[in-house]
Amino acid sequence: MPAFQAAYDNKYPPDRTLDGQARQRQAGAGAQGKLPSLADKLLFIVVYQKTHPLQTLHGLQCNVSQSPTHYWLHRLWPVLQHALRDMGQAPERDASRVAHSPLAREGTPDVAMDGTERRRQRPTDATQHKAHDSGKKKTPTDKHIVLVNETTSTVLSLGPTVVGKTHDKQAADEAQIAYPVHATLDKDTGFQGDEPEGVLSRQPKKTARPGLERGGAVPQSPHLQCACGGGKRACGGQTVSDGQRCLAPDHRRLC
Repeated sequence: MPAFQAAYDNKYPPDRTLDGQARQRQAGAGAQGKLPSLADKLLFIVVYQKTHPLQTLHGLQCNVSQSPTHYWLHRLWPVLQHALRDMGQAPERDASRVAHSPLAREGTPDVAMDGTERRRQRPTDATQHKAHDSGKKKTPTDKHIVLVNETTSTVLSLGPTVVGKTHDKQAADEAQIAYPVHATLDKDTGFQGDEPEGVLSRQPKKTARPGLERGGAVPQSPHLQCACGGGKRACGGQTVSDGQRCLAPDHRRLC
């Protein structure tokens, strides 16, 4: 609360109006708004950043319509950012400074990296629409590379905004992340081939499919035969689904 109070007074001085003009009367006079106290304002912006609901739904919880909700979100978000920076809890936006971040030195140097996508408004330009279209999310998205301290569950770095179609490894290479000394990095298969120097990488391995034999050959079952009695050769090398067409009227299984 003290950090938020200091950031709010610095952003919006009590002796000035929103236009920067000197006040003619004391701050707080006149009609009281829906968020009169500083605690109400802090709760309003923190809950929105944590849950990210629709503005209409978020305003309904505070008895505020959508238009004032939009206004207060844009008014309080810079204040919260300033307060987090003063407290040393804001993630680094420049990934090259992660190694010297106080958040990275808390606990053991175990970090995890992943690419996160968030929905955005559909671009009207066809070229931009194709670039922002994410094949995984099936919707226009923007992507960030996030680095997290696994010991404290604190976000160390929030990478620059890139189009949703950008591959995770490409986005990580462009971010030029500087990892802590002797760090252990957990990542998924989207960062295959990204091996930073001096960092121990841990990446999950793809498991073999059930029934897949060594060497990549799929075992053949005697039940997967053509109903004509001649086996696969009688069907001309067709697949199992094609072999089903050769079933006699009184057969319901491939046997």
